[in-house]
Amino acid sequence: MKFTAAFLIGILFFASSVCLLAQGKTEVEIRGEQFFINGKPTYEGRTWKGNRIEGLLMNSRMVQGIFDDLNQETIFNWEYPDTKTWDADRNTSEFVSHMEEWNSYGMLSFTINLQGGSPFGYSQNQPWINSAFDEKGKIRKAYLARLELILDEADRLGMAPILGLFYFGQDENLEDETAVIRAVTGMRDWLLKKDYRNVLIEINNECNIRYDHAILQPERVHELIELMKIPTKSGRRLLVSTSYGGGAIPLENVVRTSDYILLHGNGVKDPNRIKAMVQETQSVAGYAPKPIVFNEDDHFNFDQDLNNFTAAVSAYASWGYFDYRMKEEGFSKGYQSVPVDWGINSERKKGFFRLMKEITGY
Repeated sequence: MKFTAAFLIGILFFASSVCLLAQGKTEVEIRGEQFFINGKPTYEGRTWKGNRIEGLLMNSRMVQGIFDDLNQETIFNWEYPDTKTWDADRNTSEFVSHMEEWNSYGMLSFTINLQGGSPFGYSQNQPWINSAFDEKGKIRKAYLARLELILDEADRLGMAPILGLFYFGQDENLEDETAVIRAVTGMRDWLLKKDYRNVLIEINNECNIRYDHAILQPERVHELIELMKIPTKSGRRLLVSTSYGGGAIPLENVVRTSDYILLHGNGVKDPNRIKAMVQETQSVAGYAPKPIVFNEDDHFNFDQDLNNFTAAVSAYASWGYFDYRMKEEGFSKGYQSVPVDWGINSERKKGFFRLMKEITGY
């Protein structure tokens, strides 16, 4: 059987395309203080009201994208208003269905967490069990399958999600430090094996808040940052950081070891304090130029010239929206309260997305 040159070229093109799809097409890099996606700075050439936007990474806290509750005594709390049942697969499917809409406003990143966040916004006790890891630190396959759907769609859209591993109130479901380390290395190896090049890592959400295991607390969390950064044989590695509670400035060990710095604006009512946090972070011993990212802030006022979002931008820091369903609010409100309406259909959500679109020029 004879084949024409055109036919053979077509076969080679198809094969290379399949290979590229398998490997993924979105790659995030850090160069100095800037994020690059696919070799170009984010928001390339963009300025807004005299502020440089190029190289920033606008984001939102969407940590419940793979949420489930393995405690049958608390699962009733998360029933959808229309079906009166909880459905983890529906939650992830609806998350994925809205990602392109978020991206169209200039949102290039979102934080998702393998142990979620408080499904009530804030809470003292957490009797529910929402963890991608079992007590030995092994990864639960159902969580991983839902995560893969989200990461694959982010890859397709050119987004660079921030993947958190641990959340206080859920870390105690891992029996000991060995289990924590097993969880970190397991996720590292899975992400590298899958060749995801668009994922940023947050070891744990707010390391200085109520973690049971010492290795997840401020004095030692840098050990896990370094562990997560161990490369493959090919030399590729993940980009890693961790976060502190609202208003806190990272300690030297985290500033030195992190590829980028995560800050939280919760509790920061004065936008000028947001600017000061950036400056103070840059003054920590061991700091070298690297991106500074707010990936949690529950302050809004998006119709005002000065708010926490615009203050962060003026200090050349990326900013992330955190919204939850407040007392007596309806289903459409918030992105952290479960069950989640992942659409852009409340006034707070619309305010954030409008301002982000204006700032980023999308």
